[in-house]
Amino acid sequence: MDKPRLLLAAPASGSGKTMLTCGLLQALTLRGLKVASFKCGPDYIDPMFHEKVIGTKSGNLDLFFADADLLRRLFARNCAGTDIAVIEGVMGYYDGMQAASAEGSSYAVARALECPTVLIVNARGQSVSALATLEGFARFRADSGVRGVIFNQMPERIFLELKPRVEAMGIVPLGYVPRAEEMVIESRHLGLVTPDEVRDLSERLKRLAALLEQTIDMDALLALAQSAPALAVPPEPDYPALSAAKIAVARDEAFCFYYRDNLALLERLGATLQFFSPIHDSALPAGAQGLVLYGGYPELYARPLSENAPMRDCIRAAIDGGMPCLAECGGFMYLHEEMEDMEGKSWPMAGVIAGKTYRTNKLGRFGYITLSAGADTAYLPAGETVRAHEFHYFDSENCGAAFTATKPDGKRSWQCIHAEGGLLAGYPHLFYESNPMLIVRFLRKCAGKEEA
Repeated sequence: MDKPRLLLAAPASGSGKTMLTCGLLQALTLRGLKVASFKCGPDYIDPMFHEKVIGTKSGNLDLFFADADLLRRLFARNCAGTDIAVIEGVMGYYDGMQAASAEGSSYAVARALECPTVLIVNARGQSVSALATLEGFARFRADSGVRGVIFNQMPERIFLELKPRVEAMGIVPLGYVPRAEEMVIESRHLGLVTPDEVRDLSERLKRLAALLEQTIDMDALLALAQSAPALAVPPEPDYPALSAAKIAVARDEAFCFYYRDNLALLERLGATLQFFSPIHDSALPAGAQGLVLYGGYPELYARPLSENAPMRDCIRAAIDGGMPCLAECGGFMYLHEEMEDMEGKSWPMAGVIAGKTYRTNKLGRFGYITLSAGADTAYLPAGETVRAHEFHYFDSENCGAAFTATKPDGKRSWQCIHAEGGLLAGYPHLFYESNPMLIVRFLRKCAGKEEA
């Protein structure tokens, strides 16, 4: 596979990676290029900003969810038909799943994809000290892959003085970004607001792209991307026989967190996806044989979700009647009898799961986990695992106990997940490709073909 590609990394979170990535995506798109974009790690919101720019879905690249072979296959699938791939890193470049390890880091993704890295150095309040940061990251590992640099919040005068010093390191000084209003996005309790909530985002990104065309050497950036070597991509595995089924998938302002590759696997295995809104629609799509409720911000829309009684009744009747259902995080919260909103007021919900969810004001059970079933369940038999991630400020009086969640270092575990009949519901966000058979079984149950 011969695909021009770049990974945009930084020494730490808060360096401007997301908005600079979006600005570069906008600039490349305005140049007429078809761009594939990706985010390292399990994040949902940054890819939503990418999608706003390029008009197609952005993917995740995560070495906890996927080994190197699967990572390359996912990358290749999502790059098909594009001219260039741009990958946004996560946290600091070398920060991995554990404090003293680079395993699962942006650096590890760059190495797995043989991808040149551009380091974004936030140089506010710095001049020559920014060079020390750059040299430290470039030399920290012999195979760091750091090939270029962009200095964020740096005046042109300082950049021009530092440029020869960067070149002497063997690193391409791609340019600088002066402090710009377009680079600032409001924070919220799950990290960032969604792109639809940022006023004049499209115009701001176009202004940012115009600025970057003046301060970034776009031709040098493209040349760096084109220097990436051909990537060996393992062949696709043989998937089980397709199980055609119509799957209703909740997608609206309350339920907007999902992995592109999860939806793609459902379709690859034969599902027809029917999107609907638990806020705005009064019933599930006609002919639906299964239901998927992903995460999002239901706590911000508790009132309209609660006031849509016909939809709540429809979903409860469907699940009580045996419709297979996968629900995670926000979708799991919606299935409870009650859900607190951001002000602590409780609202009636679907009533499938006893008890209520409530705000805690702190992250609960945050991070990567491996899920295993204590006994055979409809979609995950004892002895099999699926990988997942948790990130939520709300908790439940009734988290379930069908699965055991274990942290990557094996030092902490807890019980979670409801797995009764065709229902699989809990806080963890599953990554389906880590165990496709879970989805095969789900779709077979939806289609009424549960035989092996």
